[in-house]
Amino acid sequence: MLFMVIERFKDGDWRAVGERFRARGRMMPEGSGATYVASWLSADGRVCYQIMDAPSRGALDGWIANWNDLVEFEVVEVETSAEFWKMRADGV
Repeated sequence: MLFMVIERFKDGDWRAVGERFRARGRMMPEGSGATYVASWLSADGRVCYQIMDAPSRGALDGWIANWNDLVEFEVVEVETSAEFWKMRADGV
């Protein structure tokens, strides 16, 4: 499953997030089955948009817990456009 993770850095503090990432990495708990796919940041550095691949929404919980002191998270299950339209080909 793919998830769009919208990370809003608390107080817009991208420096604290960057420092922790450089020091400790993504901090994804082992065995979660979740993997990073890609990410983008807003031009002002206050929001990060990530695509994560995980077997379930719950598989992201440990990772979110490791960052929730610096980041507010919104998680949305998404599909690629091709997957969306393929699954709905008969209903168009």
